[in-house]
Amino acid sequence: MNILRGRPKPVVVVAFLCVIIFFPSILKAQKINGPIVLTNRQLAEKVKEFYIADVIDDRSERQLIAWLLPTLPPFTKYKIDVKDGASEALKRFADYAIPADKNLRPVNIRIKKLRLIEEQKGTDQVSGKLELELLFELKKDYGSVKLITYPASTSYTRSVSQQYAIGILISRAFEGGLNWFNNWMNREADTNIKLAKSIKLIFTDYTEKPEGDTIYYSPKRPLTWDDFKDKPYGNKYVAEVLPGFGYTEQAEVQKGVVLIRISMRVFLPKSAAWVRSEGRNSTALNHEQRHFDIAKIAARHFQQALLSMKIPADNYDGYINVQYLDSYREMNQLQDNYDKETNHGVNGAAQQRWDARIDKELKELL
Repeated sequence: MNILRGRPKPVVVVAFLCVIIFFPSILKAQKINGPIVLTNRQLAEKVKEFYIADVIDDRSERQLIAWLLPTLPPFTKYKIDVKDGASEALKRFADYAIPADKNLRPVNIRIKKLRLIEEQKGTDQVSGKLELELLFELKKDYGSVKLITYPASTSYTRSVSQQYAIGILISRAFEGGLNWFNNWMNREADTNIKLAKSIKLIFTDYTEKPEGDTIYYSPKRPLTWDDFKDKPYGNKYVAEVLPGFGYTEQAEVQKGVVLIRISMRVFLPKSAAWVRSEGRNSTALNHEQRHFDIAKIAARHFQQALLSMKIPADNYDGYINVQYLDSYREMNQLQDNYDKETNHGVNGAAQQRWDARIDKELKELL
């Protein structure tokens, strides 16, 4: 390079994930004596999905940014930091680049790596390498959810007698990270479950064709004595069934909404139902059918409880699981109360009261 003419060659900087070209105006023939000052810049593309809530410095050496070589001998490295520290400086830069809209998603940035090291390259050149790693996370009331990491590196070569404009270099690298994340958010906002804003529950009743060992509840399919396939146990009752309910779920995200399709399964296994020969009468069959009806009622209560809740998109499974356990306990308690009050169907008057109660609730729920 011919220093006397003052026309340094263009400097090409190659970055991982992005390629940035820096022109000669970024070079200054002076030593950096004070803290590095970032140059605020607004992003060219409008941000529609997030704002930067905070910038957190997670580096082990938070007071050090750059290890630079001076422009005059002796060429001994000196250390330098950004003005006000990396966290404060990058937050200020982010606030200027992305005006905060609190109606959007709050995003934190964690600085995992930010360092620039210069090395002597021959007798008249210096090479520099900037490494940047940012972790973007979605801020929640209970903490944060990791979204994605942006790693990048940028290299340059300069004359030993001309110092590099480090503030511009770091500013453009950080701007590149913000642009990259903005593009990622625009792509992911509608379909990434971590970014979903709400949920929608869609319930269906499962049916099986052809019917196997398990009977799935249907008002059009009452129990018959042919469904009682197991052999009798004990001497207390003339018949017994073991109904229950469960569900399967599938989730997908559409336009930022988690659609949760829940297939309800109110079931009764034939291989666990039994009857004694002396118990094959319409009264006993009605009593066992009501056990199946109670399972259906509990399943509907489970569904109603979920539909009445304000369930967060990022923890819907927790709410569904807890309510399922509560509704299953409710079913067991109803079954116990039903058997105790009707004396397993022997008390005719109590059986009639339960029949009316069950019929009324099924009519309201189905």
